[in-house]
Amino acid sequence: MTLPTADPFVGQVLENRYQVDELIARGGMANVYRASDLKLGRTVALKILAGSLANDPNFVERFMHEAKASAALMHPNVVAVHDQGLALGFPFLVMEFVPGKTIREVLAVHGPFASAHALEIMKSVLAGLAAAHDAGFVHRDIKPENVLITNDGQIKVTDFGLARVIADQPATSNTGAVLLGTMAYLSPEQVQQHPVDARSDVYSSGILLYEMVTGRVPFTGATPLDVAYRHVNEDVPAPSILQPDVPPAVDHLVLGATARNIHNRISSARAFQENVFRALSAVPEAESLIT
Repeated sequence: MTLPTADPFVGQVLENRYQVDELIARGGMANVYRASDLKLGRTVALKILAGSLANDPNFVERFMHEAKASAALMHPNVVAVHDQGLALGFPFLVMEFVPGKTIREVLAVHGPFASAHALEIMKSVLAGLAAAHDAGFVHRDIKPENVLITNDGQIKVTDFGLARVIADQPATSNTGAVLLGTMAYLSPEQVQQHPVDARSDVYSSGILLYEMVTGRVPFTGATPLDVAYRHVNEDVPAPSILQPDVPPAVDHLVLGATARNIHNRISSARAFQENVFRALSAVPEAESLIT
């Protein structure tokens, strides 16, 4: 369903090249549009930043820098960044247009995934993350909204540059609400504002796997801060406690990926992926994924 188009960008041609066709998603930090690249004759996605940070010159400068860096990250399981620019003073990314649904949208319609489906998705998520980590990127915001399933069944991770530049802002700035809004997936070291590395993405990926097989995140609370304290002070439970048909192999993966002590956690996305390959042989097969 097309969202309302009472929008300052719809119908405009940005930088004499990108014709904005329709608004396809709203977010707290950015809106996403389907657009036409008039130069290359292809459909693209434009992510245009919204909110007060778009008026912060330091933030815009970092955003542009990270966008350029993200454009060098090319992998079939990562949404490609083609270009970046400014529109009416708002920074934007030009990205690969991916027809399909987010994991969040699929969960909302179909409920939890079969373990085999969840593991197949994780294989691709972790392949994209491993490539990013090899290139020096830590995503910092892995969650169902940032994983796409294309109409032909491919898995793509999105928002590398955006997540990184937002996460680098001081927690007391206006980004605080953004970080708290994704607290359900943040590693303990992120909550405590300690340095992060690839193992923080491993933790968030473990939470993603937990949610895919149970339909829920492991920690909830009355406020985002309540959730934050639980990440720091409580172990993520085995998903089979909530969903008894989840096999032990998946329990083992989730618990290994979400160890609170970063030194006890699965050490890398690639190691996590290798464990997923082994677990797939120990879970019941499932029919084709319907999205």
